[in-house]
Amino acid sequence: MEIAYVRSEPAEALPPPTSSSGPIGWLRENLFSGIRNTILTLLALYLLWLTIPPMIQFLFIDAVWSGSDRQDCLGADVGACWAFVEARFPQYIYGRYPIDERWRVDIFFFLLAAGLIPMAIPRVPYKTLNAIFLLVIFPVVSLILLTGGDFEIGVSWWLALVFTLVLAEIIVLLPALLGAVPFAERKRPATVTLVPFAALALIFVIMGLDFGLREVETSLWGGLLVTLVLALCGIAASLPLGILLALGRRSKMPIVRMFSVIFIEFWRGVPLITILFMSSVMLPLFLPDDVSFDKLLRAIIGVAMFASAYMAEVVRGGLQAMPKGQYEGADALGLSHWQKMRLIILPQALKHVIPGIVNTFIGLFKDTSLVLIIGLFDLLGMVKLSLVDPKWATPVTPATGYIFAAFVFWVFCFGMSRYSMFIERRLDRTHR
Repeated sequence: MEIAYVRSEPAEALPPPTSSSGPIGWLRENLFSGIRNTILTLLALYLLWLTIPPMIQFLFIDAVWSGSDRQDCLGADVGACWAFVEARFPQYIYGRYPIDERWRVDIFFFLLAAGLIPMAIPRVPYKTLNAIFLLVIFPVVSLILLTGGDFEIGVSWWLALVFTLVLAEIIVLLPALLGAVPFAERKRPATVTLVPFAALALIFVIMGLDFGLREVETSLWGGLLVTLVLALCGIAASLPLGILLALGRRSKMPIVRMFSVIFIEFWRGVPLITILFMSSVMLPLFLPDDVSFDKLLRAIIGVAMFASAYMAEVVRGGLQAMPKGQYEGADALGLSHWQKMRLIILPQALKHVIPGIVNTFIGLFKDTSLVLIIGLFDLLGMVKLSLVDPKWATPVTPATGYIFAAFVFWVFCFGMSRYSMFIERRLDRTHR
């Protein structure tokens, strides 16, 4: 006799077994999934056991948190001398900037945070106004604040402005001059030239005004201030220059392509330390006696040119990864070359190479420590300079200072890395 049982409603779902879910399941799948992974996991745990407890002992348990001189950090069982870092902390931030003028640096840090934080949060409105503040207003205000303003804007600077305007006009007219685009088809309003010219002229006038601030030479700058100035200027200049160089290298115009290739290969083929040395020591030898450039300005230009060459190759990789159908689709819509690049090709190409772009930014931020060779004291340079003070000369002082500098660099670099991952996830449309 057969008895059949037919369920009239679905059975209640049972939870997965504990051996394949939760922390135990994660450990079995990722760390103990086989004999080889188990051996590697145990070896890694043993290495961590050998390194982490002594580090914690040195950095926190046996550390000296307060003191007035080296006597507080002497002893056989003394750990990190954080009292030394506390005593030298203002120098690590401001360098040798005058004490009574450091409020200007504080305003610089505040304006930087006030511009970057809203720009980095996608849901904050008024992105256009924020970008204008970061790219136009903030650099001018920061330059006046940090240096004191009241620049001598002579005839040579105005001639340089006119020369820049003429050069920009030639670049705009270059496709028509070479016959790539008929002159009759150029539809460019006069504001494309007049607005940038008026903005630059206004900036020159503002820089020439006397705001009553004390002049502070860049030779007195140092610490985190110099690190951020070099990194921000290099990042702000390398991305647009890199995009233009990448487009130029893929251009069909031989002159533009040759110039881009020569520029990229020259700057990529020379070490950054050599560029800084040449800009600081050798360049003044080729200039007239009455012509001189600020040492920090020369370092900024060298770092920006060096980073833009690497950025150009990153962007070029993104452009080459674009399917041919994207170009053909843009041509089918009747878009011009610049419209095609601005609206279709570049947004997708830059999204594909976000890791490479941020990697270049991180490398640039860390490479700012090389300016020590030309006499500019960034954060690492100020740490190294402070180690010669006999008041704090102890066996643990150098390690403490370098650990502090490493931690600051890690915070900034790790923050850029995590933010780039956030942008990648936000722009990812693969599974949507």
